[in-house]
Amino acid sequence: MLDQVSKYAIRTNLELHESVTILVGRFNLIYIENTGAAFGFLSSVSFPFKTTILALAGIIALLCIAFYMVTLPSSQWIARTGLSCILGGAMGNLIDRVTTGAVVDFVDLYWREWHFWAFNVADTAITIGVIMMIIDLLWTGKYRAS
Repeated sequence: MLDQVSKYAIRTNLELHESVTILVGRFNLIYIENTGAAFGFLSSVSFPFKTTILALAGIIALLCIAFYMVTLPSSQWIARTGLSCILGGAMGNLIDRVTTGAVVDFVDLYWREWHFWAFNVADTAITIGVIMMIIDLLWTGKYRAS
């Protein structure tokens, strides 16, 4: 919900490609529409049914993640929480892709001339979820090969 509210605020308060400085030399809000996959991958490539293919890939990934998540025992709460973050973030971006054909990105972090890819709240949730999955893998040790 926070993802969709933040994207709505960006769409209604900024023009496409408009940037507002929040912290000079470090952080801007910028309105960008990403028609590609994660980190803008395939955004500059055009092919038939691109939006449909990316949306279907997202739906399949969501279903696989959800299925895997419900098969985990409740004792694996770190993994389940991480997967929930990934699932929620992926749904937020899928909503954009299905309704508008592009994902709204707006967080622009940078240092001098180096800019990280623009991202959004959903991307942050996905990243937190992946970090939690890595922690679960390393912390519990039950997944390590002997």
